[in-house]
Amino acid sequence: VQLQASGGGLVQAGGSLRLSCEASGGTFNGYTVGWFRQAPEKEREFRALIIWSSSWTSYADSVKGRFTIPRDTAKNTVYLQMNSLKPEDTAVYYCATARIASTRSYEYSYWGQGTLVTVSS
Repeated sequence: VQLQASGGGLVQAGGSLRLSCEASGGTFNGYTVGWFRQAPEKEREFRALIIWSSSWTSYADSVKGRFTIPRDTAKNTVYLQMNSLKPEDTAVYYCATARIASTRSYEYSYWGQGTLVTVSS
């Protein structure tokens, strides 16, 4: 399965963005879809995940109440809705799939190409 991440851009602090992760050449059935971010010279960091079959979700503490991870089964797409954005949210955001619900990036096998989110103060 190939993942296409999109929706990044430049936004002011307090604003919102919605990232999309679309699967092609397959579906998300049987997978967990996770969103991670990576800032320059920092490790990839978990943001949120959704178990496709059950819609069960989990979030990093730093995004709880600000981010949600909805899905659209008809479009085979997972989103990351980011509200109340802060400058420290600036990073390249990646979506990925795993066979288990994990916050660890090494558990994820397929990765999208990343989309840059820049939050200005």
